Amino acid sequence: MLKLYDSGVYLLNGREIVTDVAEAAGKTGKPVTKDEASKGTIAYSVLAAHNRSGDMEHLKMRFDSLTSHDITYVGIIQTARASGMREFPMPYVLTNCHNSLCAVGGTINEDDHMFALSAAHKYGGVYVPTNMAVIHSFNREMMAGCGRMILGSDSHTRYGALGTLGVGEGGGELAKQLVGRSYDLSRPGVVLIYLDGETRPGVGPQDVALTICGAVYANGYVKNKVMEFVGPGVAKLPIEYRNGIDVMTTETTCWSSIWETDQVTEEYLTMHGRPEAYREMRPADVAYYDGCVVVDLSTVESTIALPMHPSNIITIRELLENPVDILRACQEKANSQIVGASIDLVSKVHDGGIWVEQGLVAGCSGGTFDNICAVADILRGRSIGNGAFTMSVYPGSMPAYLQLLRNGTLADIAGAGVIIRECFCGPCFGAGDTPANGEFSIRHTTRNFPNREGSKPGEGQMSAVALMDARSIAATAMNHGRLTPATDLDIRYTQVPYSFDGSVYEKRVYFGYGKAEPDHALRFGPNIKDWPEQPALSEDLLLRVCSYITDPVTTTDELIPSGEASSYRSNPERLSEFTLSRKDPEYVGRSKAVRAIERDRIAGKGLPEEVKAVYQALSKVMAVDPEHTDIGSTIFAVRPGDGSAREQAASCQRVLGASANLAKEYATKRYRSNCINWGMAPLLVEDEHAFALGDWVFVPGLRKAVLEGTPAFTAYAVRADGSVSPFTVTLGELTWDERQIIADGCLINYYRNHPVTE
Repeated sequence: MLKLYDSGVYLLNGREIVTDVAEAAGKTGKPVTKDEASKGTIAYSVLAAHNRSGDMEHLKMRFDSLTSHDITYVGIIQTARASGMREFPMPYVLTNCHNSLCAVGGTINEDDHMFALSAAHKYGGVYVPTNMAVIHSFNREMMAGCGRMILGSDSHTRYGALGTLGVGEGGGELAKQLVGRSYDLSRPGVVLIYLDGETRPGVGPQDVALTICGAVYANGYVKNKVMEFVGPGVAKLPIEYRNGIDVMTTETTCWSSIWETDQVTEEYLTMHGRPEAYREMRPADVAYYDGCVVVDLSTVESTIALPMHPSNIITIRELLENPVDILRACQEKANSQIVGASIDLVSKVHDGGIWVEQGLVAGCSGGTFDNICAVADILRGRSIGNGAFTMSVYPGSMPAYLQLLRNGTLADIAGAGVIIRECFCGPCFGAGDTPANGEFSIRHTTRNFPNREGSKPGEGQMSAVALMDARSIAATAMNHGRLTPATDLDIRYTQVPYSFDGSVYEKRVYFGYGKAEPDHALRFGPNIKDWPEQPALSEDLLLRVCSYITDPVTTTDELIPSGEASSYRSNPERLSEFTLSRKDPEYVGRSKAVRAIERDRIAGKGLPEEVKAVYQALSKVMAVDPEHTDIGSTIFAVRPGDGSAREQAASCQRVLGASANLAKEYATKRYRSNCINWGMAPLLVEDEHAFALGDWVFVPGLRKAVLEGTPAFTAYAVRADGSVSPFTVTLGELTWDERQIIADGCLINYYRNHPVTE
């Protein structure tokens, strides 16, 4: 059973849920108010401890530590350097778990790694060498602690099960921390995730996580809120099980997550040599939550998230009961969003079952010690067969890898025909174990967005990914690729004890926090480039709509693809060539044409006839000043930005000359923040039919509207036939700093114009 309350709730003594304030007061025997009770959540206490504003409704936060990996840290450090950073003011962990194969682009990936090592020396950082640990595994083991907050430039920065509020954001937000600024937002709502009961054998953390995601994603129930896990069911879950659920909260579009802590949490932190990092964290006797999801763990089944989103869930049992109809509906929906190729899921139904070609257990969600031990329990003494089906396992960290070696777990798995890989995030973003065209892959990773499996629809290459728990993937492997829920098996799970050995970190990780070496030279590779200069926002703005996307959601993977593009993330101009390449291949050319117009205008070369005609049409409606109006490109998407925190989803548009985004809604705070930090106005429109692809949009007085926080104002669409039609745009809530960042043109400009004063 999974129940969503349609109103806020009061939690009494951490265990009893009531919806009425009078009932809450009656049961506690003391006055209760919503405002006071809202201060009783675990999340509130952590936020209050990190807030520097003195106003809990408008937070200005400083984090305890930062973390990035090797497709984000170069841009962040370059931004912070350009903004005056001299030393990392807090621990900053630089991991190398994304571009760690160093297989694409010559030396450029390892050049980035050497840049990071030199930066760790110069500025006082923590450098984790390639394949030593997945970013979130390392931070769980070495950085998380009760009551802490960690900011990471990866969307799955989630350490809530260890009492840490982890926040995944674009690089601009980390750069702010590095130069002494704060992370600003209005106080987020908090939703209670009340766990009860106990899971059945064969049901793993991914099953629980997908079940929750399926219930809350589409309706936005937890969007930009904190998910707070409490209830008697928590104590029934091992710590790595909790971690596996927690990391997937990102896929609900929540802002962060936090769990109540207990002896299990304490044992984990003590085992990792950090007993001081533990303290008991529970809600107050009366705590108010903005919503509540009750999860009876005993009712959770083996679950699968079909392409192309983690919320597209169904139990494996239900899928097997009606495979053709369900898979046909899934493929039709998926293919309606794909240009240039298609997937065929129905053909996977034959010989009395559903057949897949690949299984993967990897990364921060799948590659935990407990998950891999469960895989071994299922496959011990068996074979995955010598047919089309293949399987790989990627442990999350070298300490876990060592323990799995020592206890024979990896030998059992390898003996079944499974390939043991390095600590690597590749399968999560399309850079590892890419299946063949037309194949169907099941993965215990974080996402199954299009392109995450390495597809290139424009080149006729398309495969499909479903998310499943490691246990059901192993059950499927045991049956040589025939989709099988682990709950169908009669397996005794051995629950092998884990002992953390951090000596490998002591030998290989550079712990440089507090030991900055200002004279240490940064090591640059030929692909590491500075951010290009960006202009301040002009008073009026003329935009060309260079992409028009009507899909219900546009992911960051579609805005800037992962996989082979990752190698160029340290080179803004080169990376920008990949923008929207798998969703709208003509976008880059259209944007470059607009950028060329603007560059010619600035150089005094005049305007092309097409733009003169646009101004001529506008002049019939209002006064215009072409000489002092910047010209930029824009995209329209219904709901852009679901998924990754990577700032390049926005910065690449900016490099190509974009000045704004047009949307009905922004899927996540982090993508909207990325647009703001790169000086692109995050415009909202109600009428998506007010303009079309190729139209021009004139926004008079935009700079003034941004700086003054004007709630709504009028823009004008100019069609190809010269007709002009007004429509309303809004900007949503913006802090003073965000308004100024947009006006200044980007975060780097803002820092130059508004230096920190000690």
